[in-house]
Amino acid sequence: MEKLTIAGALNRLGKANADFARLLERSAFDVGLYKPEKVDLQQAHKRDELYVIAAGTGTFECGGESTPFVAGDVLFVPAQVDHRFRDFTEDFCAWVVFFGPRPN
Repeated sequence: MEKLTIAGALNRLGKANADFARLLERSAFDVGLYKPEKVDLQQAHKRDELYVIAAGTGTFECGGESTPFVAGDVLFVPAQVDHRFRDFTEDFCAWVVFFGPRPN
């Protein structure tokens, strides 16, 4: 069994001075934590992904649609679709689950 915590993930982000930390890697999926500072600069990904909002609020834009989000929401993004978080609170962070075959 493996247990991931927000506190542990945020600690890893701080040590790496990064906005994303991959915390668990398996052949069928990866789990990480994403906490951008002020602006979300991510690009479309090659794998499907789920965001589980761990803390904060804001607006999520995906494929030309916008929706508000709060802690506890789950957002699905198909591979290759542009998406980003906007107007998010300072405490915003999200678990990220990439799944499906890894690109070569």
